[in-house]
Amino acid sequence: MSLHPSALYGQGPHVVIAGGGVAGLTAALSLHAAGFERVTVVEAAPAIRPVGAGLNLMPNAVRELAALGLLDALEAGALPTRELRYYHRSGSLISREPRGLGAGYRWPQLSVHRAHLQQVLAGAVRARLGAAALVTGVRVTGVEPLPDGRTRLCLEHRSGAVRGRASLEPDVLVGADGIRSAVRAALHPGEGGPPWNGMLVWRGVSRMPARAVGSFMLIAGDDRQKAVVYPMSRPTGPGREVLVNWALARPADAGCVSAEEPSRGDWNRPVPVETFLPFYEGWEFDGVSVPDVLRAADTAHEYPMVDREPLDRWTHGRTTLIGDAAHAMYPTGSNGATQSIVDARALAHALARHDDPAEALAAYERERRPAMTALQRANRRLGPEVVINLAHERAPHGFTDIHEVIPAEELAAIAGRYATTGAFDPATVNRGSPYEVPLPAIG
Repeated sequence: MSLHPSALYGQGPHVVIAGGGVAGLTAALSLHAAGFERVTVVEAAPAIRPVGAGLNLMPNAVRELAALGLLDALEAGALPTRELRYYHRSGSLISREPRGLGAGYRWPQLSVHRAHLQQVLAGAVRARLGAAALVTGVRVTGVEPLPDGRTRLCLEHRSGAVRGRASLEPDVLVGADGIRSAVRAALHPGEGGPPWNGMLVWRGVSRMPARAVGSFMLIAGDDRQKAVVYPMSRPTGPGREVLVNWALARPADAGCVSAEEPSRGDWNRPVPVETFLPFYEGWEFDGVSVPDVLRAADTAHEYPMVDREPLDRWTHGRTTLIGDAAHAMYPTGSNGATQSIVDARALAHALARHDDPAEALAAYERERRPAMTALQRANRRLGPEVVINLAHERAPHGFTDIHEVIPAEELAAIAGRYATTGAFDPATVNRGSPYEVPLPAIG
């Protein structure tokens, strides 16, 4: 094992975070900001690599990253999301909404490549907590509860053909290891794999001339298939190109998938764009051609649309879950990474405010779990994207005036309910972070 002693010994409780993704890295930075000195992140991947596609960070998450002093570094490789448009697949505009600063928030909404976000977080962890605080190539293989509420954490280190095993008994264990969380599986051994709703998702990143992709985020489709497209970088280079994120969803039927069910939770299966391109021919929305975006992609990845059943318990003694390990949800409403960041800040705040770690984790769960359960269920009902289904149901061939199909009050109510459920309505966000911890916070 390559866990340096400086990561294990020092002042205060030792917190181990399983998982070096957005949730785990933000948790480490949040704990450090709250005065915790002994924090170790263990990540199964051999290195923190620039992988993945794009994501949108809602203003409530950007607010928390700004409180950690990361906004400048994040914005250097991101693009403010100024407008969101919903379209019917016929090309008819359902709604257009200002986002971020244009919607009255004190913080922007950001479109960003996941790799850039993760590099900013990992770099800050190493700079602030020390290189030894982030250990890669270490997988959690077992979680054994101890009589005092702590856990014995079994770890396996892999370096090529060489493997080593070790165990730790941290004061607090945080499972931030994603939808296929080993920590969650140990706490809920009979749960099984993530449930699949029968939909496939294809994702990728394209590089295109800025004029070809507009300046807005679009979500388009009908009751069967959808497309999400948005730029996530400023124009660069001689051709004034931008990075464009795209994600498509369609039922897995004989037309687009083999008879063998795809591996649930596998986000990295490469497939040729030609596999699904025919289903999106002719899709163009205010000058943005979905087929052109797809043809410009270097690679594409396919995965089944899966989530996790809401749990009635995240916390067991001094062990808890955050992010996708706690509440993996369908990719609707830009809330996966957003809520993982808020989880991390809430967890650190609770640990700083309670002398007993078990009481702290229970307080964190009382705040976050009911809201995230509601959000998981809202996403299963399509969240704000339900307006596309309503438009298609009421006017399947398109329309001239959306308000003759869906009244303005109904559109506003759908968006408002979802924002309130996720606590990212302007009034709530603009009150400022509830997770600031005046130092010294812990003894």
